[in-house]
Formats: sequence, structure tokens, C-alpha cells
Amino acid sequence: MYLTIIILPLLSSIVSGFFGRKVGVTGSHLIACVSVVLTTILSVISFLEVGINNISVYIKLFTWIDSESLNVSWGFVFDSLTVSMLIPVLIVSSLVHIYSIGYMSHDPHNQRFFSYLSLFTFMMIILVTSNNYLLMFVGWEGVGVCSYLLVSFWFTRIAANQSSISAFLTNRVGDCFLTIGMFAILWSFGNIDYSTVFSIAPLMNENIITIIGICLLIGAMAKSSQVGLHVWLPMAMEGPTPVSALIHAATMVTAGVYLLMRSSPLIEYSNTVLLLCLWIGAITTVFSSLIGLFQQDIKKVIAYSTMSQLGMMVVAIGLSSYNVALFHLVNHAFYKALLFLGAGAVIHAVSDNQDFRKYGGLKAFLPLTYSVMLIASLSLVAFPFMTGFYSKDFILESAYGQFYFSSTVVYFISTIGAMFTTLYSVKVLYLTFLTNPNGPIVNYKHAHEGDIFMSMPLIILAVFSIFFGYVTKDMFIGLGSNFFQDNSLFIHPSHEIMLDTEFAVPTFFKILPLIFTISLSIISIIISEFTPKALINFKLSRFGYNIFSFFNQRFLIEMFYNRYVTDLVLKLGGQTTKVLDKGSIELVGPFGLEKALLNLSTNISKLDTGVITSYALYILVGLTFYIVLPLFYELDNSLLLIILFALVTIKKSIPCIIKSYLSGNIKYVNHCGVSCTTKHINCYKYNCNKRYMQGYKLYKFSYRAFSTTVSHSNNSSFNISRRNLSLNSFNGKFTYKVLIEEAGYIHITVSLGYLLGITIPYYSEAAGFENSLADYFYYTLSGPFIIKFNYMGSEVHSLYIYEGFDLSGLVDRIHSELWDFHFSDEDYVRILNPDIELIFIRFPADKNNVSNNIIDSYDHVDCTTVSENQAYKQSLIDILEYDKKSKKKKNKLKLWYYLQ
Repeated sequence: MYLTIIILPLLSSIVSGFFGRKVGVTGSHLIACVSVVLTTILSVISFLEVGINNISVYIKLFTWIDSESLNVSWGFVFDSLTVSMLIPVLIVSSLVHIYSIGYMSHDPHNQRFFSYLSLFTFMMIILVTSNNYLLMFVGWEGVGVCSYLLVSFWFTRIAANQSSISAFLTNRVGDCFLTIGMFAILWSFGNIDYSTVFSIAPLMNENIITIIGICLLIGAMAKSSQVGLHVWLPMAMEGPTPVSALIHAATMVTAGVYLLMRSSPLIEYSNTVLLLCLWIGAITTVFSSLIGLFQQDIKKVIAYSTMSQLGMMVVAIGLSSYNVALFHLVNHAFYKALLFLGAGAVIHAVSDNQDFRKYGGLKAFLPLTYSVMLIASLSLVAFPFMTGFYSKDFILESAYGQFYFSSTVVYFISTIGAMFTTLYSVKVLYLTFLTNPNGPIVNYKHAHEGDIFMSMPLIILAVFSIFFGYVTKDMFIGLGSNFFQDNSLFIHPSHEIMLDTEFAVPTFFKILPLIFTISLSIISIIISEFTPKALINFKLSRFGYNIFSFFNQRFLIEMFYNRYVTDLVLKLGGQTTKVLDKGSIELVGPFGLEKALLNLSTNISKLDTGVITSYALYILVGLTFYIVLPLFYELDNSLLLIILFALVTIKKSIPCIIKSYLSGNIKYVNHCGVSCTTKHINCYKYNCNKRYMQGYKLYKFSYRAFSTTVSHSNNSSFNISRRNLSLNSFNGKFTYKVLIEEAGYIHITVSLGYLLGITIPYYSEAAGFENSLADYFYYTLSGPFIIKFNYMGSEVHSLYIYEGFDLSGLVDRIHSELWDFHFSDEDYVRILNPDIELIFIRFPADKNNVSNNIIDSYDHVDCTTVSENQAYKQSLIDILEYDKKSKKKKNKLKLWYYLQ
């Protein structure tokens, strides 16, 4: 019988999923519903046998992991806690299956939906009945996967896909800590069976148990949607309403609370974990109630009420009242499933609209739905003698009955949360059923009650919401109850507060939540009915608008996560991928190996000159090394290091020793025939074709911001402005850079042992561009060279120009290479933020003749961008002026390249 409870939902899922086309929609409905209803009947029988008679059942199917240090079996346990959890799980699941027949009747994917529902039920049964943490983790992950599949069931909706991914990723945080806790249990206890761990727990160090308990608590916080890891819960409302009822009433969200209750023999020995549970639950209760009060989506309001009630359960666990937490969990499953299914009936009746501000007056059209939602709301606000009254108020009384400062404060916090629960429950009922109609008339023309498949589960859940708490109160929390004598729930004797809760709490504090519930219900209805304008005017005021916006946006928690958590993780992941996967791993992997082998083969092939003297030289060098190398073994290591360091230093200093601060004539011939000389001011590298120029000057100087446009006689314009380029060095040579400038210009920096910069328009339509390019590059740039294109700070493309390439077609090549990249002003702004600034200019050697050579000699210079010709002239002179003080700024290198 017990194995049948586990296997039947799995068989139903397999048949509906894999053979749905064979059995059809009706066959899938019949198989899924019969299987789950039969499983529910068997679970009730097991509840009577195990719970009432206190006979625990242990089943071991087979050994899963068998090693010297770890033995894990695929086994199940049916004790009082297990059978108590199976009752709400399977009753709600069977009713949701039946309800879905009517609700999903027009959906084309019924077989897939019922397959997911049955699989969800199976995974929850695995989670509840497992006898070790590892098997429980299988069910834990299974319900997470099934919730992802069900929330994204309507996968064509973007919001549904986003919500399912959000739920999946948020729960991964809790799963990570739960895994850490399981490893900590395995490391400290040597086993992960419940019986072994719980029997050794009293002998363990409290600090170890605290670490394990905190990990389990964080796992429960994610699954049970406690504050901080709650963001997935309201987003999961994008799924079908039966899914919301199944996930948020009896299955997934209760898994975290079940984990803490199952681990009660462990966390009872850590006061820190209990205190954390107490405060986290209290904060969650008031936090979610405040947010729910300001929501406008009927399903999201119910979802936040679920979060609030889960907070109550965690408060009970923090008070060591595990039986009260279990009692509230079972009660809550029935009336919360009724609320969700009732909301689904309303949504189904008004053309799938979920904004209850557009309802109103539905009491006359949906009397049955109104009745059951009224019953569920009364149970939610703990109205006397309803199901929720017996458990919710008992948790509040237990908080006051512990008589500690923390528990007393938590009592008042939870009471405030209960007040807000009353307010949003009245708000939903009033705006949906009692106020004047606010929706389009077509909704009311077609409004109707659901069929028998939708109505029957509502009636059954309404009966449970009224009577179940009264019938089972003494069984779960009665003073003389022996229901948990099998030690499935363990309460340390020093934490027992049942007697104090029953007899020591003053009557005033027992009825205080009830007073708030009734008074606030009456006040809110009176204000809404008789003075609605005052409420509207307050909401429209600036203060009211700010309050509403803050709470409606859920305390801006999601915004904080997106800005400071998600962004950071994505950037870190991107940089890791860039540095490791696309960087170092490629360099040392196949790409780097191929490149190294090609370079090695090229260099080795150069040794094959075909000249006999070269071969003689190789033989001589080889013999020299053969004779000298053994002598190095006799030298001291420190002496070898000194020699090596001296050689490296001399090699680096040779260029500057030869070229720095030497007087010499550098001839520069411009196209006007002007020739001039000057003294080198700094060390530089040059390698030019003597036909046009013999050198470039590299100046360090401070400068003022300067920009202008020079138009040439051939109508091709070049932009001379302040350049911001990163200066990189690799193997002693400058790398190639390309940056996008305003007005569609590309700045190309090419290195072949010297610096050269030019700004050219990349549009192939630019008049005379090929001629201009040939004028300035043909003799200087014989190739081969590489042009690299940078976009948003990252290299996006490389263009290889081989030797002898016809430069007249280069512009079309560049244009075609950049065709797929759409550069905008934003991209320009993002990339101009370097550490080193370069300015390129080619100028006459004598800086004193700048005005004659640059301004006076060229009457075609267009100075429209500067107010006066003299200002332009003076700016150039100031820029080229060498300032010795600027030597301090060694991190800035500025070079101007002027195009004649």
C-alpha cells in the first residue's frame, strides 16, 4: 500500500506524457485523476494506521550508494510527520486535478499539463517520505524542476518564461546552501540518514550544528519564500491558476517548512538557528502583508498572503512549536487552495482579467464563488471557529507565552502582520464582489459559474476550511495528544511552552488579534462604502502617491537585486569568460598552439638560407655552446643571474643611448618643398621610406583642448581633434587600434616599428578618399599589417592587409567589414575613457615655423570651426610647445599627428 502511494502518480505522469496522443485528452484526464484520488484514499488509510496507532513504517527498496565511508539506501519512512504532510499534499493535488479538467478544457496541451501535475505530486511525495537527506534532495530538486515546467506552461508568453527562470534561479541559491549543509552533515556525522544524524545530534558541538542549521534555514528560505529570497513567488503567478493553487498551497512552498520540521532533532540544539527562524518569520509576515495590501492583481495578493502565512509557520518553528507549525501548514493548505481556485473561477468568468479594480458586483453573477471565497477569507484572517483560527492565533499566543524579549516583540510584529492580512482580505472581497461594477459590460454578459469539475473542488475545500481545524486541533496540539510519540517531531524539554501558552498568557493578548481583525474589517468597509472620496483624495495626494508607489513596487527589492547583484554577477561572468575562456585558455589551447607552431616553423624555415656560410655559422655556434655550456655548471647561480640581468638591461637601453638627446638633422620634405631641421627631444622609433620622410617627432607636452576640421583641396575632410587611445605594448611593438569618432570617422593606428595615426571617413562614398589614402600611406605602409576594430571597448574584428595590397580598394574593404556593426553616439561615449592619451600630428621639424608651414602656406585650410584664424594658429603653437613640467605626468603620453 505504501509503495502504491509513491508509484501511482509517477505512472500517471508517464502515461499522460508519453502516451497522451494514444489515450487522448479524456483518457489523460481519467488516468491522472483516478490515480491521484486513489493515492489520496491510500494516504488517508496510512494516516489512520500510522498516526492514530503510532506505528511507523520503514521501507528499504535497494542500496543506492555503497562505499566504505558512505552508505545511502533508496528508502522511505512513514511516521506521524510524513502521513500528516501527505494529507494536504494529496487532497489538494487530487482536487486541483479535478478542477483543471474544467479550467483547462480549452487548452490544446491538456496531456502535457496533467503529466506535469502528476509528476509534481510524485516529486513532493518523494520529498516527504524519504528517510535520508540525499533522497529528500532528489524530491527537493524535482519539485523545483516541475514548478519551472508548470509556471512556464504557456511558454509563448514572455512573462511566463521570465517568471519560471526567476523561480528556478532564486531557488538555486537555497539549493546551494542546502547542499553545503548536507556536506557538513556528512562530514560531521559520517552519514545522512535521519535516524543516524538525529541520534548523534545531542553529542555534537553546538557550533557545528549552528552552521548546519543556518545552511538548512537558507535552503528553506528560498523554497518557502522568506524575506530576501521571496522575489520568485509573486512572479510565479504567471502560470495557470491550478498551478498556483498546487504550488502555493500544499506543495512547493511548504517544502522548506517541512525541511525545518523534519530537522527538529538537529536544530533544537542550536539557539542561534531558532532565534533566526523567529525573526526571519516575523519580518516576512509583516513585510509580505504590507506589500499585499498595495497590490492590484488578485492572484498576487493571495500569493503575498501565502508568504505571510509561511512566515507564521517559521515563527512557530523558531518557538520550537513544531506541532503548531505543522497544524497551521495543514490548515493553510485547504483555505489557501480554496482562495486560489476561487480566484481562478473569477478570472475564468471575466475573460482572464486579473486586476480586481476592474471587477465589482460579481456577487450576483457568481454566488457560489463569492460564498467559498468568503469562507476562505474568514479562515485566512482567523475568524473564530474557522479552520485558520485554531492554528494562527495559537502561534501568536505561543510567541507571547515564551516570555522572552524577542518572542514578545515578535508577537506584536506578527499581530501587525495579521492586521494587514485582514485589510487586504476585505479589500479583495469588497472590490471583487460587493462594490459597483467597474469592468466592461461584455465581462458581465458572459460571467458564469464553472462546470461541475470546477465547482465540486470548491465545495469540498470550503468544508475543510470550516471544520478541519476544529476536528484535528486536539490531535495536533492537544495537551494530552500522543500523536507525535514516535519522535518524528522533537521538542527539547527546556523549549516546551505548551502549558504556558494555554494557561499563562493573559486573556487580553489572546483576543487582541481578534479585536484588530473585527474592528479593521468594519472600519475598512465603512470607509470604502460611505467615504470613498477621502480615500481617493489621499491616494492622489503627493504623500499618498509616494506611499503607494513604494509599497506597490515591493520595497524596491527587485530593483536593488537587478542593480547591485545581477549586474555584478553578469559583469563578473563576462570578464571571467573574456579573460579565461576567450583569453588565456585560447592562448594556451589549440588556437595558441597552432599559432606558436606556425611561428616556430616560420622562424626555423628562415634558417634554411641555402648559403654555405650560414650553415658554417650554425656549426660554429653549436660547437661553441657544446664547449661552453658545461662550464656554466661550475659558475655560481647568483653570478648567472647578474649576467642575465645586465644583458637584458643593456638590450633595453641601446635605442635610447643611441637616439635620445642627440643633435642631428632630420629632413622632412612636405609637398610644398619646405625642408627644415631640429633636435630630438625624446627617444623614439622610426622606420620610414626615405622618399617622403626620414622621421617622426614624439613630444611630451601639456595642451589645451583643441579641435578643428581640415578640408583638403580634393574635398576629403579629416578630423583633427583630441584623441583618446589606449597605448598597449606587445613584444616591443605598438598594437593596432581602431576607434569610432563622431560623424562616422575611424581612427586607425598602425605599428610597424614606428607610430603613425590618421583619421579617415569609413564611408566609401567619401570623395577622393582613395587618392588621399594613397598619398599618406602608399610609400610609408608597404604591408603586411593588421587593422583591428574595437567596438564598445572590445575587439570585434581584425583585418589583415598583406604585402603589396592595393590600397586604393582599402576603403571598400573597411566599409564591408564594418557593415554589420552599427555605431551610435552611445558607443562613442563608452569607449572614450582611456588611461593614456595619444594625439598624432606630422609637422615640420622647426616648431618656430609652424605658423608659416601650417597656416600661411596653405590657403585651403578651412577654419570655420574656430572663431579666428589667429586663435587656431596660437592653439597649434601652444600644443606643440614643449613643457618640462609635464614630465611629472608620466602616465599621459600625448602625440599630435598633423595631415598636410
